[in-house]
Amino acid sequence: MLPSAGNCRFIRKLRMTRCSDLSFSVITPSFNQFAFLKQTMDSVLSQNIPGMEYVVIDGGSTDGSAELIRSYEDRLSGWVSKKDRGQADAINKGVSLTSGEVIGWLNSDDLYLIDAARKALDFLAAHPDVDAVYGDVLSVDGNGKLINVMRFDQYSVEDLMTFRVISQPGVFFRRSAWEQAGGLDLSYHYLLDHHLWLRMISRGKFVYLPEPLAAARFHEAAKNRAHTEEFGKEAYRLADWLLSDPLTSDIARPIEKQIRGGAAWLDAHYLSDGGNAGKSLKAYAKAFRLYPNRVIEDKNRLALTMLMSVSPKAAEKVFRTRSAERLETLKDYDRYLKKIQ
Repeated sequence: MLPSAGNCRFIRKLRMTRCSDLSFSVITPSFNQFAFLKQTMDSVLSQNIPGMEYVVIDGGSTDGSAELIRSYEDRLSGWVSKKDRGQADAINKGVSLTSGEVIGWLNSDDLYLIDAARKALDFLAAHPDVDAVYGDVLSVDGNGKLINVMRFDQYSVEDLMTFRVISQPGVFFRRSAWEQAGGLDLSYHYLLDHHLWLRMISRGKFVYLPEPLAAARFHEAAKNRAHTEEFGKEAYRLADWLLSDPLTSDIARPIEKQIRGGAAWLDAHYLSDGGNAGKSLKAYAKAFRLYPNRVIEDKNRLALTMLMSVSPKAAEKVFRTRSAERLETLKDYDRYLKKIQ
């Protein structure tokens, strides 16, 4: 059985049976996300993977989350409600308490789509040389309504180094890759996942599955909305790390301008999301000097940010019109959400 510690309740012996010849563990870190936590846990448990380990690591929530988790304890492999050092610490603890050969990490406001885990496990079982798979991710609002689809591609190590960012809930990885990478770095709070992927892909192989596997929730309290200025700071820090660390520097140095330009582009992107047009445009200018193609790819957002700097109301009107037009083209994706609601 899993060991107990502090305000920790582990409630059943872990029975690791096989699915696609690979055992599977999921970790959900949580802190004061009561409004979304039930749907998150239900989306994991509905994967119906035989012998799946599911552990919820709560950081000592005060909003009723612990009581909600307790009501699920006969369906969980274990859970903890105790103050920790943040998201990375919670996930590291969760992984250490499980034994699955493949790991999924799903935050307490995100969702797995139907059969996401099985699709990932089947692929990894058939391709033992692959260390991680990732798929597309639906963006939903606080009410679970579709607002966008994050569609990716088959990215190389150089792509990730230049801040082609994949969406964390749509990633499934082998424990061996996690152990080689050394887990999450507790000093990162916003790009902790990208730092992990960089350390994994620098040693191994990532493969893109061109279909939606998860949904990421965008709401006012989420880090991707509430702390937009912090993402760029960590991107610039990651750029410095890439260029100096022995694991990555040989690949990174020849593309230094693209790496630093990609970090500036990501900074601009998040600042624009946060409504900080002035700082965003400065970051866009920096990105253009270093990596013009990345900014050209993002010309529509750049134009909207420029409009925001002179007329926020006009920019908001354009944004709403474009969003409505985009959603018309994405109606087919609603079927994925209907299956889990």
